[in-house]
Formats: sequence, C-alpha cells, structure tokens
Amino acid sequence: MTPRQPERRAVPDEVVERFDGVERVLHWINACLFAVVMGTAVCLYVPMVSAYVGRREVVKTIHVYTGLALPVPLLASVAGRWGRRLRADLRRLNRWSAEDRRWMRRRGWRPEGLGGFDLGKFNPGQKLNAAFSAGAVVLMLLTGSMMRWFRPWPLSWRTGATFVHDWVAIGLFSAITGHVLFALGDRDALGSMWRGTIRREWAQRHAPRWLHELDDQARPGTGRSPAEDAPDEEVPVEDAPAEEVALRSSRPIGAAAPGPTREG
Repeated sequence: MTPRQPERRAVPDEVVERFDGVERVLHWINACLFAVVMGTAVCLYVPMVSAYVGRREVVKTIHVYTGLALPVPLLASVAGRWGRRLRADLRRLNRWSAEDRRWMRRRGWRPEGLGGFDLGKFNPGQKLNAAFSAGAVVLMLLTGSMMRWFRPWPLSWRTGATFVHDWVAIGLFSAITGHVLFALGDRDALGSMWRGTIRREWAQRHAPRWLHELDDQARPGTGRSPAEDAPDEEVPVEDAPAEEVALRSSRPIGAAAPGPTREG
C-alpha cells in the first residue's frame, strides 16, 4: 500500500474537474428522456390526466419509442476514446469498499453523518441508485416490449409483464424523485453537472479519497489509474482492537495510517 501524501488545504473557490463534457451531455439527454417517459406514463395511467390530454395512441407511441431510446445515449457515450472518463466512472460505481459498507451501517446519508467517511467519487447511495436504475431500465424495456408487441406471447406472460412493468415504474419514479431532491439540496453537486467542476472544499468533505486520487494523478510518476477508487480493506471499527480504535480516532479524516515500525 502506497502511503498517502499529506492533505492539501483547500483554497477558497478552488475547483477540480468532476465530470467531462461527454458525461454531462449524457446526463442531461437521459434526464430529458426520463422526463418524457415519466410524463407520458402519467398521461397513460392516471385517468384524470389521460382524459384531459387525450390522443392516447399518440402518447403511447411517444412513450414506447422514447423508452426504447433510453440505452442509446449511454451506448454511444461509452464507445470510442471519448468515453474514457465515463468508463472509469462506471467502474467506480460498480466497486464497493469497506468504507462504503461503513457508510451504510452508520447511515451516512444523514446531514450529521456527512464528512466523516473516506469515500471515493460516488457515495454508496449513488452507487445503489445507479445499479437499481440500470436494472430497472432493462426490465422496463423487456416488459414494455412484450406489452407493445404482445401477439407472440401467451396471456400469462403478458399479465406478468404488465404487473412487473407497473411496479418497477413506481420504483423508478421514487428513485428519480429522490435523486432530484438530493440534487436540489446540494447546489455544488448539481452545479458540477452543468459546469463540470466542483469546489475542492466540497471534495474534501464528501469525497476525500477521490480528491487524493486527483492529487496523486497531478503528481508526476505516481502511475495511478483513474478508476483506482476503492480503498484498501480495513478492519471495521467495531471489530478492531481498542488500541486501533483509539489510533484511528486520533487521525484526521483522510490521513494515512502509520506504517509498520522497525526496531533497531
């Protein structure tokens, strides 16, 4: 394990790059597609709205083909050299660490829990949301296609597809609503999806391990990979000896653990 360098104090208004142009364009295209899918779903499933809007066949066609288009921006973004940063972030989202699990056990999403964890670029809540959304989109595509082109499928399959489609849609509505509310509550994070940059002070508080990764990349000769975001496994605090707990609590957040000493 390579010991960390001492943490550099953030200068007010100093920023670091969080998302590149490909990631930001992908995010907002997906946001528009999801808005259309959710809006047309409301028009199809809420009787009062459906009666007010009318043109049910047109709304259904927009809903179906917008849903089918959902994977296209992601596939186009990860292909080729322009998707290098996005591919690195997808690997980060798919990687869990001991600190992520501690965040979940300690309910780190609460306001009083922020800033006490050595997290990477994405917190565990964002990782769970990304995993659920990806799986839900696949299910919605499969079940929606069975509902739209139903003739080859037996009645029991179509009934099951409708049931799954409706309940997964409710889950997606809830996840997306929560995502939007969290984003509106964190103006720095929301602004980074527009500008691409975020304040270094924010990164020190919310994603210290990712910030150390950026500092290591800026330091010549480190050879760090952009996706090497997961921390080394560490014994959970509750399972560690009392001396280790005291030692950890005395270290500032993000400081390196002391290495083994040599006698003589």
